[in-house]
Amino acid sequence: MKTRLTEALGITCPVIQAPMAFAAGGALASAVSNAGGLGMIGGAYGDAGWIDQQFGIAGGARVGCGLITWKLAEQPQLLDQVLERSPAALFLSFGNPAPFAPAIRDAGVPLICQVQTLRDAQQALDCGADIIVAQGADAGGHGESRGTFALVPEVADEIARQNSEALLCAAGGITDGRGLAAALMLGADGAVIGTRFWASREALVHPRILDRALSATGDSTVRTRVVDVVRGFDWPGRYNGRVLRNPFIQKWHGSEDTLKLEAGAEAARWAAAQEAGDPDVATVFVGEGIGLISSAPPAGSILENLTAVAQRCLTRAASITVC
Repeated sequence: MKTRLTEALGITCPVIQAPMAFAAGGALASAVSNAGGLGMIGGAYGDAGWIDQQFGIAGGARVGCGLITWKLAEQPQLLDQVLERSPAALFLSFGNPAPFAPAIRDAGVPLICQVQTLRDAQQALDCGADIIVAQGADAGGHGESRGTFALVPEVADEIARQNSEALLCAAGGITDGRGLAAALMLGADGAVIGTRFWASREALVHPRILDRALSATGDSTVRTRVVDVVRGFDWPGRYNGRVLRNPFIQKWHGSEDTLKLEAGAEAARWAAAQEAGDPDVATVFVGEGIGLISSAPPAGSILENLTAVAQRCLTRAASITVC
């Protein structure tokens, strides 16, 4: 499949694998890149040693790296460390990218900015982002409230209005080839896909937690702050995270203030459950698309299927007769 995104990034499928914190390591990123997409290491909260380790595991594959912008602001030296690895792209999410854009541009690395509102998109365009990712609320992990189907074309129109050369990717609920084809029809140049690659052979996911997720539906997810509270992460108030429901989430969702009072004991309980893969306590960030997933094949097979189904969808759409 050829789009402006594939031509700009030198890939053969217009898919960027989302830099999912703790799940997207070097093995997943390299598998996606080697199959024709752009794989991303999830640098997340900025564990410098872990990031170096995962670039090593990627084994020289052409991969990018994603960082949480508000967390990067607390340790800006991490940006230089990542740029020294000559990433294929630098993916910033959840915060103002402007302070970091000049260094990324000077390094000759494409800047990807994920946004959740039109205002965010305008800010990203102002700082010279090469790729804008319009993320809808159906996405797993952190985000806001805008829906993918309305946000993506609105951002596409804004890019056109500004006569910008920035590329656009859609994110949020894009799980199979139908979603990829829809993203292109909405005016995007490609898609950023997370949950489908979270459920892959190479992702860093505990088998017991994966098994629970594979039996879930989109109805089984909820947007909440519970996981951030129990982990002690001070996320900006505008963001929450979509996770898979379980008894722990059911107990505390809506009672986050009470959870803060008991955070010490509950944090230890949650961390132990995460280590043991106890799906009744530890939970995972997955999107509504989890209901379309029932297996965890290799990432390369996922990408091949995405491309094949998207091509069939686009061919079928082109054959529709307009009366």
